[in-house]
Amino acid sequence: MKTQLFLKVVLVLPIILFADWVIMVLLGCASCLFGFGENYFCGSYCLIGKGILLLSAVLFIYMLIPDIRKILNHNKHAKAS
Repeated sequence: MKTQLFLKVVLVLPIILFADWVIMVLLGCASCLFGFGENYFCGSYCLIGKGILLLSAVLFIYMLIPDIRKILNHNKHAKAS
């Protein structure tokens, strides 16, 4: 159980962050190509980036919840003395 949690943190989190970075780079290149001005990059682009990072954080936490519940609700099957 703990190894699944560890693997998700070590492998999945960097993959999600890299995907966010690629999305933001592509969005920035496309918006520069279309000639958006400084107001776009100081306003809308930042809001879009914050939204993407928030969605990624929610997705990552949603993926971790079952593993954390298993660790916290682990019942030991031992005889009572």
